Amino acid sequence: MISKDIEKFINNTKKLEKGHQLDLSSGEDLSLAIMNLIGIEEHMFFTSQKLGNTKYIDVLNTAREMRKELMKKIVKEGQGEVWCTSKHLLSASMRLMEVGTKSLTKGDKREANDYFKKSFDLYNLFWGLNLGLIDSNIGTHHDAFVSKKEKPLAQKSLMGTIGKTINKILDCCRE
Repeated sequence: MISKDIEKFINNTKKLEKGHQLDLSSGEDLSLAIMNLIGIEEHMFFTSQKLGNTKYIDVLNTAREMRKELMKKIVKEGQGEVWCTSKHLLSASMRLMEVGTKSLTKGDKREANDYFKKSFDLYNLFWGLNLGLIDSNIGTHHDAFVSKKEKPLAQKSLMGTIGKTINKILDCCRE
């Protein structure tokens, strides 16, 4: 039995696919740039603290202001939980990708692929949230998709549906 929230998600997806083909390749590139700006913010924070040098805070602030400006181009709900959740989804996705790459370097392909999958799932959630495919209450109610009874199967089904949809919509090879 499919929950009403998953049915709503599927219907929203069909509307996006039917109405027009979205070219979000620029948005995809922009989201990766935002990930890297978040990384710069993190590095400048740790560098400032490790070295006791506040000049790195100025670089952090410059990167933060640029990240905020660029996020407004993708995250349409600029306040509250959607904004913050979007930032954290990108940040966590980026970090899991980096951990996966380190696992790959160590020769652990299975662990690397697990991190890569989690990274990609979070990235897809970011797009699902910002394309309106997921109810924006996800930021405050993490179980908004499904009832407790159907949670494990429905979450897997939802992640699969989100992933397939985002892959159709985000085509970085389309010029």
